[in-house]
Amino acid sequence: MPRTSDPVLPRIIIDGVDKTFTLRHTHSFKESFIAKLQKKKTTTSFSALSDIGFTVEEGESVALLGYNGSGKSTLLKLISGVMRPDSGRILTRGRVAGLIEVGAGFHPDLSGRENVYLNAAILGMNKDEIDRRFNDIVEFSEIGEFIDTEVKHYSSGMFVRLAFSVAIHTELDILLVDEVLAVGDAPFREKCKRKILELTEQGKTMLVVSHDVDMVTQVCRRGIVLRDGKVCFDGAVNDAVASMQGNGA
Repeated sequence: MPRTSDPVLPRIIIDGVDKTFTLRHTHSFKESFIAKLQKKKTTTSFSALSDIGFTVEEGESVALLGYNGSGKSTLLKLISGVMRPDSGRILTRGRVAGLIEVGAGFHPDLSGRENVYLNAAILGMNKDEIDRRFNDIVEFSEIGEFIDTEVKHYSSGMFVRLAFSVAIHTELDILLVDEVLAVGDAPFREKCKRKILELTEQGKTMLVVSHDVDMVTQVCRRGIVLRDGKVCFDGAVNDAVASMQGNGA
């Protein structure tokens, strides 16, 4: 993904971005053959995002709001580089850490310790950086006694705690958060919320997707509402929440 170096530029620039997916209606060659004989469509196109454009300034915390299917998670994946837009451009300045699919880089046959180093490296940290942060990562995750156990033996809660801890302890400039606070037990969710608030106070740039209205209004000052893959509101976060809830975004 292109990265800018000019300090006067925003942290994120999204310009005329479109993303379309192809939905398949058959699951085998036989089904496809029969469908074609019957002159039925085997695929349809779905426009997930259409002409999306906005910028996020350094230190801004922005909530991406909208109901399921509005395009929020797709947009975060495009910004993180997991996917590429069909048209338009996305520019980011600085190191991006994505809490999008927590633990996606974890290997089940490796220990927690090994996965910390693996996942942190995927997120852009070098070994010296990981060495310096390792104890903080383990302490935050609260799984110290299991750190040398293979993660395939972890409970889902343990897995999420370690994965989240790795991501938030990276040397980041931009943090992308997608519903990660919906998992884990209540005390850990509250701990994660405090950590995200701490990062905002440190001036980190943040883009947050969450259905937790209380959380996003605490963390974010600006809200962008997506409806059917298009931006329908961009302004103060409380007004964005009202727009979403009042108009069926």
